[in-house]
Amino acid sequence: MSAVRYDNVTCQYPGAERPSVADMDLTVADGEFLVLVGPSGCGKSTTLRMLAGLEDVTEGRIFIGEKDVTHVPSRDRDIAMVFQNYALYPHMTVADNMGFALKIAKVPPEERRRRVEEAAKILDLTQYLNRKPKALSGGQRQRVAMGRAIVRSPQVFLMDEPLSNLDAKLRVQTRTQIASLTRRLGVTTVYVTHDQVEAMTMGDRVAVLRDGILEQVDTPRNLYDRPNSEFVAGFIGSPAMNIFRAEVREGAAVFGTLTVALTKTQQEALTGNRISIGIRPEDLHPAPEGQGLPIIADVVEELGADAYVYGHLAPVTAANTVVLADATAGAEPSQEGPGVHEIVVRTGGRVPPRAGSTFWVAPNMDHLHLFNSSTGARLPD
Repeated sequence: MSAVRYDNVTCQYPGAERPSVADMDLTVADGEFLVLVGPSGCGKSTTLRMLAGLEDVTEGRIFIGEKDVTHVPSRDRDIAMVFQNYALYPHMTVADNMGFALKIAKVPPEERRRRVEEAAKILDLTQYLNRKPKALSGGQRQRVAMGRAIVRSPQVFLMDEPLSNLDAKLRVQTRTQIASLTRRLGVTTVYVTHDQVEAMTMGDRVAVLRDGILEQVDTPRNLYDRPNSEFVAGFIGSPAMNIFRAEVREGAAVFGTLTVALTKTQQEALTGNRISIGIRPEDLHPAPEGQGLPIIADVVEELGADAYVYGHLAPVTAANTVVLADATAGAEPSQEGPGVHEIVVRTGGRVPPRAGSTFWVAPNMDHLHLFNSSTGARLPD
């Protein structure tokens, strides 16, 4: 068993006003690929480094399998870490880099060679075993760093933004290789990234952090379809979900020319008379003039089959006022009015709206996401 468990773990650096990670309660199943994702400074790397034994735990306990490793030295935790900067020895060959940890552990040369060759075969590095790192591409160097971890046969792989130094095309290629490899090996993996596309495409489950707090842990599909907070809704998805503010009157929210009726349970869960309505770009569809939301197209990105229209709400009558939320989830709407805010619509790529034109869209009412504007929490269905 190599499951990982954080038992109400807190990490607060000396002199810091608040913890970097607070009350982390999280379990990673044996063989699972879990991705930690969130904006810069949210505590994801600190969470990983506590598991690696590189940061002290202020409160709580960390388990690998059934063993409490909270105060166990890093070298004795049976983990292997892959960093974003490869950390290869430039004077050593690929084979020597991959087998160095085994050499330090006094593994016999024949066994060491066998394990290095097996890892090289898995990573398609056999032909590069006698080369130095300077003769390799960025993607090949990252695979060498992966190989160095694989040969140790650890209980847990830890990866701290391993793809951030690669170009866009290589990142896509390497992330599929890493995801396929770790599943084939069946090793429990904790992977840190700030790129939510990486998180959604690689993880069995994804843990979203914000300001040291674990916001939600779920499968990529559930995070996308049922985010449990306004922050998660705005963070997961590319482009991000559109978040609108609307007033609730007599049990319903006026939304452009539409009315969103709230259930009794939703009304009871509200604090105040404002609601946040989330709509993903693909859930906004062309509508006849005067129905739905009027959008002024600012920029049109044509991607072939699809196009993304970045625009803003055109002025609407006072009776149908709707305000697009600020980019920061949970922030109060700007006093400058709806015209300054951005809204994204995905349209067909053949005949997208022209920049500068005004067009109307209507939301798929089955795919609206409703949040309490005061707390950011998702309203019950």
